[in-house]
Amino acid sequence: MHEALLYEKLPNSRLQCHTCQWRCKIGPGKFGACGMYQNRDGTLYNLNYAIVSSVAADPVEKKPLFHFFPGSLVFSLGTLGCNFHCRHCQNWEISTADSSALQRGCQEMPPQAAIELAKSYQCQGVAWTYNEPSIWFEYTLDSAKLAKENGLYTVYVTNGYLSPGALDTIGPYLDAWRVDIKGFSDSFYRDLARVPRWREILEVTKRAKAKWDMHVEVVTNIIPTMNDDDQQLEGLAHWIRDELGELTPWHVTRFYPHHHLMQLPPTPITTLEHAYDIGQKAGLKFIYTGNVPGHKNEKTVCYSCGKLIVERFGYQTKLVGLEGSRCRSCGAELNFRTTSSGKLKRGEASLP
Repeated sequence: MHEALLYEKLPNSRLQCHTCQWRCKIGPGKFGACGMYQNRDGTLYNLNYAIVSSVAADPVEKKPLFHFFPGSLVFSLGTLGCNFHCRHCQNWEISTADSSALQRGCQEMPPQAAIELAKSYQCQGVAWTYNEPSIWFEYTLDSAKLAKENGLYTVYVTNGYLSPGALDTIGPYLDAWRVDIKGFSDSFYRDLARVPRWREILEVTKRAKAKWDMHVEVVTNIIPTMNDDDQQLEGLAHWIRDELGELTPWHVTRFYPHHHLMQLPPTPITTLEHAYDIGQKAGLKFIYTGNVPGHKNEKTVCYSCGKLIVERFGYQTKLVGLEGSRCRSCGAELNFRTTSSGKLKRGEASLP
């Protein structure tokens, strides 16, 4: 248990949490929407600080991040709970757990221990993933500060519902913002995740890139009959192009039946390829087809000269044409982040 960083006191012993966009007003003894922030005697506490449910040394491509330290290992940590209630959640066993489960099947891992483990597993960075990182915000902040002191990159794999104030608090210590933009309509977000207001996700994502120079990649899991219509896909593709830039990677990934959406079929490959075409027509240079190992749209090809830049099969990665952040053949800028002298840079060094 750890006192929350971002909250204010209201009349009648109520508190308002400012960690995420729910901005919950919490009465005495009550919890926020995520179930992991509680008003205890007029103080807001985060209940899952340093409580880890899932840990692994993952290929960074699993996040998925394709233009960020390709081929590297990232120390990946998850906890319990979520501020969304997505009907198709792949990690529902941990995302739907409440505070009563914190002592069951979890381990305590203080920030310093996490950083030491990351280094011992020869990871180049740390990612908070598997469930929404904002629901143990204080832990991710303390860990990110230590990660940067130790020359490690840092990643949020997020639903994008962090508040602007929280983003600005962790912004100096966060290198990559791998964000799910699940669809592009009010009704879809309400139906899928019980989220009534989602457009601030777009504003916070823009802020992550523009204000904090984070590397941004967008994932959209395409669910049959829910967000596979042209209106949503075209709206999202044009928004990425206009607000994040045409070089921003967009991952259109295959849905598999899970949790409360078992009645739906897996996404047809043709639907993913249609989304790819929509992205191309919108002017996006890098659209990737996900959850279909071996598909031709896993690889990175230079949009300028057509040469192969990165070959992928699932999480196996081979760099064949990258020079820093540019195409080795023609010099076109490809929006990759690589490392040089232990510091995060753009376009300074090739990865081995």
